[in-house]
Amino acid sequence: MNQTLSGRVAAITGGARGIGRATAEALVREGVSVAIGDIDGEAAKRTAGEIGRGTIGLPLDVTDRKSVDGFLDTVEATMGPLDILVNNAGVMLVGPPLWLEDDRGTQRSIDVNVNGVVFGAKSAVPRFISRGRGHLVNVASGAGKLALPYSASYSGSKHFVVGLSEALRGELRDSGVHVSLIMPGIVDTELASGHRPLRGVRTVGPEHVADAIVRALRRPRFEVFVPAELGVVSRARALVPRTLWEAAMHVLKVDQVASGADHAAREQYQRSVIDTVTNTRGGDGSATSVT
Repeated sequence: MNQTLSGRVAAITGGARGIGRATAEALVREGVSVAIGDIDGEAAKRTAGEIGRGTIGLPLDVTDRKSVDGFLDTVEATMGPLDILVNNAGVMLVGPPLWLEDDRGTQRSIDVNVNGVVFGAKSAVPRFISRGRGHLVNVASGAGKLALPYSASYSGSKHFVVGLSEALRGELRDSGVHVSLIMPGIVDTELASGHRPLRGVRTVGPEHVADAIVRALRRPRFEVFVPAELGVVSRARALVPRTLWEAAMHVLKVDQVASGADHAAREQYQRSVIDTVTNTRGGDGSATSVT
């Protein structure tokens, strides 16, 4: 049975652009009060102002547990008890094999894609349990089921999100708290800029992912692939011997989705990922405060 979302309160990490922004817009249309958190606090405020209808934008560093707790505390103090957390913040490095990847980029993938989801869940779930209701939405990736060569740290981090979500679903059984795992393919956003298309699987816009999230919230569902045919590919993987599967993926050039990416088109984005590490960590690698 579909549930109405009107009147609920939602927080979205990495909400200033891409899938996060599209999700905020979709939820606002459903009558949800939305808070956007982003490492770029000014961008979060601008996006919130452009969306309007009471949306707020706040600075958020998902790699810092205190920042995550403070973000959700502010959301609840401003908008009321939290009903929905969309763990959307993520980064993606592609190109070199793992052993040649910049260590700062590898660490950033772990900090944002893994710790960001863990900290979000640890901060939001106790709030949900205390009220006997709530919905945690973890945005993973199709790469969390089907690893992409030349994107090892990203694929590994998204496999973590899949495993974490599956375990959380079991831990929260009968609690009244729902978990949804969203697994997009290639999405037309800055994160996926320059990627080769995946044969047999459509490239989708962020609004398609946002619509899938809204549907999963209206009628709670755990596993959601966007587009749907990505789920068919994932399920087929479980039925096919590995050697045959790898040969088929080579023929379909899945192993070139990341390795064949247009690096010139991705240069600015990938540099921004590294620069974020440089700007938020001291020269000795120790974390410094983020505002």
